[in-house]
Amino acid sequence: MSTKDGDMSLKLVKEKTLPLILSALKEDVDPGDVTSSALFDKDAVITACIVAKEDCILAGIDAARWVFNALDEKMNFLPLCQDGGAVKKGKRVLSVKGSMKGVLAGERTALNILGRLSGAATLTAKFVKAVKGTKAKIFDTRKTTPGMRDLEKYAVKLGGGHNHRMGLWDGILIKDNHLDILRGGCKGDKLKAINNAIAAARGKGYKNIEIEVNDISEFKEALESGADIIMLDNMDLDDIKKAVKIGKAASNPPALEVSGGVTLENVHGIAKTGIDRISIGCLTHSAPSIDFSLDIY
Repeated sequence: MSTKDGDMSLKLVKEKTLPLILSALKEDVDPGDVTSSALFDKDAVITACIVAKEDCILAGIDAARWVFNALDEKMNFLPLCQDGGAVKKGKRVLSVKGSMKGVLAGERTALNILGRLSGAATLTAKFVKAVKGTKAKIFDTRKTTPGMRDLEKYAVKLGGGHNHRMGLWDGILIKDNHLDILRGGCKGDKLKAINNAIAAARGKGYKNIEIEVNDISEFKEALESGADIIMLDNMDLDDIKKAVKIGKAASNPPALEVSGGVTLENVHGIAKTGIDRISIGCLTHSAPSIDFSLDIY
């Protein structure tokens, strides 16, 4: 991997990414690039560079390599920057030499992936910078592009963020819908449902149990019921401060997480309350893509 952090490479596995790349190429190229076929009777060897058209945190160099290699294994690919590095506008981030038709066929897919991932990494870095000096850590969510979760969560790591659950399979997170079902829709006692839900998960041997709460009364119930992580969902700043104060006074303080309505403008204020974690869906679901271009030399 072309990363600054060797451990990050574990988050981007070729075997998991290649099916996505093949699907994207089939979508864009299959059954063929008719423009290149119309203009060029013969193939030729060319050299091209991908250039950043705006400042960013780079993410997706190896994914771009795999795009071109999927079209032609003989492509000569040279990374000029590392994933996770800060790149200035106008910087060449990679070069590729090989089949002219292969380069042209892979151009858009490679640029799309680089742009999407670099956008997530860049936005994450802005949030991480905004909470600097506090103990709060920035986390992503499951609000990812279908099929691109591993790639997008990899990009979040490159931006200095942390991964929340990869999926439903790797962590307990009790949410409002679970509680509504447990209490029979809206008729039952939600506080009792909170207690019963945590007890049920604990009784089956699960650890690091997280639960979502919406107000201070629900927070107190989750705290008394022994939740390991309590997510304060869409709570205002005053209630967040109250929850932090109450949580710190507990004999076995849980980790506290804020989610919902977090922006670059308010994240520092949230972090200053003493919260442990801030989970932000926009890191992956609406990060602006970074603009890259492919230039022939």
